[in-house]
Amino acid sequence: MENQLKSGILLHPTSLPSPFGIGDLGPEAFRFIDFLAGCKQSLWQILPLNPPGWGESPYQCFSAFAGNPLLISPLELYRQGLLTGHDLSGVPVLPEERVDFPQVRLYKETLFNKAYRRFITKPRPSCYHEFIHANDYWLRDYALFMALKQYSGNLPWNRWDKPIAWREPEELIRCANLLIETLEYHYFLQYVFHTQWTAVKKYAAKQDILIIGDLPLYISDDSSDAWAYPRFFELDAWGDPAKVAGVPPDYFSKTGQRWGNPLYRWEVMAEDNYAWWQKRIKKLLEWVDVLRIDHFRGFEAYWEIPAHEKTAVRGRWVKGPGEKFFSEVINNVGTLPVIAEDLGYITAGVEILKDKFGFPGMKVLQFINEEKLPRKDYEKVVFYTGTHDNDTLRGWYRNVLQRDMDEELVWEFIEIVMQSSAAWVIIPLQDVLCLDHTARMNTPGTTRGNWRWRFLSGSLTRKKQERLAQLAVRSKRINDQDQGVGKL
Repeated sequence: MENQLKSGILLHPTSLPSPFGIGDLGPEAFRFIDFLAGCKQSLWQILPLNPPGWGESPYQCFSAFAGNPLLISPLELYRQGLLTGHDLSGVPVLPEERVDFPQVRLYKETLFNKAYRRFITKPRPSCYHEFIHANDYWLRDYALFMALKQYSGNLPWNRWDKPIAWREPEELIRCANLLIETLEYHYFLQYVFHTQWTAVKKYAAKQDILIIGDLPLYISDDSSDAWAYPRFFELDAWGDPAKVAGVPPDYFSKTGQRWGNPLYRWEVMAEDNYAWWQKRIKKLLEWVDVLRIDHFRGFEAYWEIPAHEKTAVRGRWVKGPGEKFFSEVINNVGTLPVIAEDLGYITAGVEILKDKFGFPGMKVLQFINEEKLPRKDYEKVVFYTGTHDNDTLRGWYRNVLQRDMDEELVWEFIEIVMQSSAAWVIIPLQDVLCLDHTARMNTPGTTRGNWRWRFLSGSLTRKKQERLAQLAVRSKRINDQDQGVGKL
């Protein structure tokens, strides 16, 4: 990690304000970047940008390569002439502080269909054809997967008719011809997502703000990746996971966390030098500047749970691909700007793997005893007040000490992190806004009510901006554009 002090904010784009029920890549995304620059911050960390499946979790996605269409901004489509003022005049009443995913999806899909109908009446721009060609290695499978899901009433792929579930070539051709219009619709959505996100990322770069993306270790069993490459995953003869991912009992859960994602057949992936992973990482590095690898320890050893187990208690540690994997990826992809999520119980093997490639780890204030708050020994970590899996500072303080935490105390805790020796510091926006437990993004081990939090328009006040900017100056984390973009 370069020894240039930086700080920033953790906020997923779905949490941005917007009149359409969910944060998107429209004007508010650019305003948030302006806010970061005004706070003298230089980092924006987000969650996975892929299309969420079960539970609306960005860690259970329909594709490891596709972008989330719900992040597409209708206002940007209007500016392109693909929607009219009349199209945008009938916005349903939607919550401002929470995402109502079913209602948002229903409404936005109506708008997207209208935009697509106008798009296909015009000559396709050359950049559209370039996008389709450059992304053919995943886009064709993803679009057909989504079209078939819709055609089958949203059944998982392994419940489709056997010939298409197991990708018989003639059946693939027949279904692609049958559903060609739906395929083209999904091509369009991915092109629009790509265009809008590219504009956001370029705007951030102009302000010397690095975007930290999230790379989940595992993917969903009901995904275009598992359907297209079943040999890479621990699936049984029916396409169901035979062994699933998770972690043993820990701080978050007495019965562990049974995520349910299928485990990889690492020995099979090694046969082509982890080509699928190389493509996945290259794709994500088109979107972001730095990768936070979620559950990094799984590359050194992972918790294997038999699929029939209802909890994660009965499992075993299995050796992961380790050094061989990262050496192969780096040889083919190049330098990996990585943050290793190494929270929880970490073995010496994980530390060795992390240090071998110079990947900084993570520390979270809420996991540290108060009398041992760090000042001088965190040069090679990214230090957080909390992550998307933690309660807010106020919620945590109330739960642990059974006392209320006022705003001044929240800022004292933020300053402790900012004044630490950590090279990089990340503060969830909920803590900057001094919000309580009701603003929590995710509660591990639960499946309801997560990923829905949004902040209200007007929350990013000048007072908040000035206070965070003052902290950046005092801790020497100021975003000075003359210094150029730092690197991990």
